[in-house]
Amino acid sequence: MSFKDKTVLITGAAGTLGRAVAAAFASAGASLVLVDISEAGLAAAYPGQDEKRLLLAANLMDAAAAKKTADAGIARFQRIDCLCNVAGGFKMGPAVHETPADLWKLMMDLNAGTVLNMVQAVVPGMLAAGSGKVVNIGAGGGLKGGARMAAYSASKSAVIRLTESMSAELRDKNINVNCVLPSIIDTPPNRADMPKADPKKWVAPEDLANVILYLCSDAARAIHGAAIPVNGLS
Repeated sequence: MSFKDKTVLITGAAGTLGRAVAAAFASAGASLVLVDISEAGLAAAYPGQDEKRLLLAANLMDAAAAKKTADAGIARFQRIDCLCNVAGGFKMGPAVHETPADLWKLMMDLNAGTVLNMVQAVVPGMLAAGSGKVVNIGAGGGLKGGARMAAYSASKSAVIRLTESMSAELRDKNINVNCVLPSIIDTPPNRADMPKADPKKWVAPEDLANVILYLCSDAARAIHGAAIPVNGLS
């Protein structure tokens, strides 16, 4: 799978999964627009200069900031062929009847709102180009609610529904929209939060990145609106 002449925009690029996704696409020859909320975090994750890499700090919960990143990526590389919406987050909450409005809003804005803002910024350019790939990060928790996880589960469920709706709207325009549903990803925070668990059973970021790479490739041109579980052994 070669991405030699492709430009890929990755949100949440300074995180564990974002770095793995960036590494996979870099190895395949892609030009990269790497977006995260922290300029320092991006600089630490991607030291040195690389002409095929553009680092942009932005709060993607703000629609204007999302558009600015897309515009900057197009100005640098002329187009965005693939959008990987990796940015997101998790917070355990209280019971549904005790869920505060700010927690509900944070989960919706962080997980579903960033996706909405980015596709609104990027998809018009894909329509003009006549092709594109969008991969969103859902979660297994978006398929079923769990105790103290209502806000998170609802936000990830919204990501799945956005994916399905976008696919129905864009599949005839030569734009593929899909999402992946990881279980527990092997990250330093997850290891710290669950010290007694066996991380070998979790999803390695590199394995999830390979699934995302495939969905952005021409080999996946027949896949539209899929929500693909990536569970490892968990």
